[in-house]
Amino acid sequence: MNPIVIEAHNIVTMFGDNLIHDSISCTIHENEIYALLGGSGSGKSTLLREMIMLQTPKSGSIHIFGKDIANLSLSEAQNLRQQWGVLFQSGALYSSLTVGENIALLYKEYTELPPNLIRELVKLKIDVVGLPPHSIHLYPSQLSGGMVKRAALARALALDPKLLFLDEPTSGLDPLGSRQFDALIKQLRDLLGLTVVMVTHDLDTIHNIVDRFALLGEKKVLAQGSLDEVLAVDHPIIDYFFQKEAHGIQG
Repeated sequence: MNPIVIEAHNIVTMFGDNLIHDSISCTIHENEIYALLGGSGSGKSTLLREMIMLQTPKSGSIHIFGKDIANLSLSEAQNLRQQWGVLFQSGALYSSLTVGENIALLYKEYTELPPNLIRELVKLKIDVVGLPPHSIHLYPSQLSGGMVKRAALARALALDPKLLFLDEPTSGLDPLGSRQFDALIKQLRDLLGLTVVMVTHDLDTIHNIVDRFALLGEKKVLAQGSLDEVLAVDHPIIDYFFQKEAHGIQG
């Protein structure tokens, strides 16, 4: 099995008196597509936000590329953040900037590349996510939902990250758009050697492109592994999500 890229160990998360995670652990390996799956309120998006250092758990540890993210200096944290890209659920594009300007922003912020090279890199990222060349001049309000996702993905890939975080990447897309976006993620993983971590509730995504996943429920990780491994676990929440009987598996 490939080396471990992310290891979350005994994560406890609380919002006030509300316990979200009760000693959650999971491991994510290099070059796999890994999903966090669970019902509403199960804490899957919260766990993702903790991994990208937007929230801090009450206790437990998260190691990324072998580094304990709770014990980093400001410069170390900044360097680590540049090794991953994030696609937020809404896309989170700047509405006042064109697609090209949204992507170029990262090069201007984090590199000293000349403008002509930045323009070429922006064109390359737009092409790699399957957007037409003219979209470089369009504003987010002029894009379809699927194009917004792809533009945000191009921005997430701008600095050639090793790790890609996706929050509900197919939400708001029709079934065809969802499957096309899934296929794009798998293609990019293979092409760029990415490790992909996604929050999803889309079971087709789990079936089609995810290598392993964690199913969250009852404030715990109820099961972790491949689809077959998770389906082999006897638990009513797993039955609910996957309807085991439909797969010929008895609980």
